[in-house]
Amino acid sequence: MTIGQRARWAAVGLLAIGTVTMARDPQGIANPSIDMQGFLAMAPVAAAHRESHRVSEEEFVRLARTPGTVVLDARSREKYDEMHVAGAINLSFPDIAIEALRRAVPARSTRILIYCNNNFFNAPGPFPSKIPVASLNLYTYLALYSYGYRNVWELAPQLDPASTLLTFEGTARNSVSATPGY
Repeated sequence: MTIGQRARWAAVGLLAIGTVTMARDPQGIANPSIDMQGFLAMAPVAAAHRESHRVSEEEFVRLARTPGTVVLDARSREKYDEMHVAGAINLSFPDIAIEALRRAVPARSTRILIYCNNNFFNAPGPFPSKIPVASLNLYTYLALYSYGYRNVWELAPQLDPASTLLTFEGTARNSVSATPGY
């Protein structure tokens, strides 16, 4: 059985458990707009999908140049304004909601490239480190997958903005010497 198949079976099991749990909410404080069991069921399925959707720096640059591709930066507007991958749009993670996502990326088939703070080092101002399990890429990938976006590709490596193939825009971009690239 593959990792993906195991993840799907785990999701089915968690979904079944979640249905029972929601039916027997011991506090009687059910909220149909918050679904922890659904979240937990979706996580392993999205994680299995993500494994084949992580790309190298070179592939990220190549895909970003392809017409119709959206480079999505889910960091705060403040950090985005400091420095972001050239051409990226900003949809801060707290703003990823049904209508905002439809406006930013109307077609679920659109190729979306994502990156986060933890993809970069030596630039703590615009890209402050998070602990690995709290990496924004993980949350963003899961959220986009949950909304039905399957053509999402994540920048895999950790890069130094001063020597990456990516180029940057923003108020702090001159504080690093980036090599011309994307």
